[in-house]
Amino acid sequence: MNDTPGWTSPGSAPSDGPEGSRIPGPSAPADANGSAQWSKDQPPAGQWSPPTDRTPPPGPGQNWGTPPPNANWGRPPAAQPGIVPLRPLGMGEILDGAVKTLRTYWRTVLTISVTVAVISQIANILAERYLVPAAPELNADATPAEQLEQSLDAAQTSLIGLGPALLVTMMASLVSAALLTVVISRAILGRPVSLGSAWQEARPRLLQLLGLTLLIAAMASAVVTVGLLPGLLIGGAIGVALTFLGGLGAIVVAVWLVIRFSLASPALMLERRGVVPSLKRSAKLVQGAWWRIFGITMLTQLLIFLFAMIIAIPFTIIGFAVDGESFTNLLAGTSTTFGWPFLIVTGIGGVITSAITYPISAGVTVLLYVDQRIRREALDLELARAAGLPGYGSTPGTDPVGG
Repeated sequence: MNDTPGWTSPGSAPSDGPEGSRIPGPSAPADANGSAQWSKDQPPAGQWSPPTDRTPPPGPGQNWGTPPPNANWGRPPAAQPGIVPLRPLGMGEILDGAVKTLRTYWRTVLTISVTVAVISQIANILAERYLVPAAPELNADATPAEQLEQSLDAAQTSLIGLGPALLVTMMASLVSAALLTVVISRAILGRPVSLGSAWQEARPRLLQLLGLTLLIAAMASAVVTVGLLPGLLIGGAIGVALTFLGGLGAIVVAVWLVIRFSLASPALMLERRGVVPSLKRSAKLVQGAWWRIFGITMLTQLLIFLFAMIIAIPFTIIGFAVDGESFTNLLAGTSTTFGWPFLIVTGIGGVITSAITYPISAGVTVLLYVDQRIRREALDLELARAAGLPGYGSTPGTDPVGG
């Protein structure tokens, strides 16, 4: 037996005793009869408690009661063959994945987005120069109902003039969204994709994508029309108030519909579904996560808007500087349109803005779709298997994103 007097750690076994044995109390020097005695300074029975401030053990860098340096010991990190880790994604990872796609595959992505942006800006410039009629002057002495009617007439006139440009822009945006969806789906697996292969895969889905886009736009427009129509029919002060309330409610419903069907486009492109099945698929994926998708989408659009303002303001100032005559005529009321120099300079700024924001917006939508499938369907395992990662099976070369 160890005859060294002193304390032992609570609950520890003696150094030379049998394994699993425990000392009932602290050791003390033996008395004259050879039996161990308790010290006089021990607390009464039942009142001893462990110290609250634990003394660290003698080992360097160790601390009793603190977690290990790596709280994820034993949990392997998520596989990441491409732009995002294959696990449920946070908002920052979704935005970072969209930016990383633009940075990694910039040749293919910028070729698509710059082409679409140039086509859109040319259409807008020509429409503003030749098709949009002069806005009618509003009568300041008119009643609120008459002013509202005049404003609606002016908006209708502008929309009619911009109709061809909006149609060209929508078609170009559809092609851009289809091609970028294919590029981003490959970027998740870490595979580069050329513009030709992206076009070959996206082309058969373009008509269905057009139908899907028009259907969602028609539903949102119908909701807004239903909300505004009663107030417009009644007229007067009551009609104005009813139009405001109905329009506000209609906008809320339209936003709800747009978010609910926001994942239909990647579902159509990647799962090769029809228009109506894609809408149902989006509704299923968004169910229970509407507010999260709404928040990420709104934050993305806010960032895009701020970026667009940062680019647009200096180009607008430059446009005023190089086309001072048109600006002076506008202030004097002798002209209602800008000159070619101003339109060209601001168009260049629009091309730069669109070339950057198109991939970001498309990337966030596709990554939200993939994130929802990972959360609901364990798509990350299929993605890892398709990427050919070891330990996930032996079926590389397939595209599980496409269902």
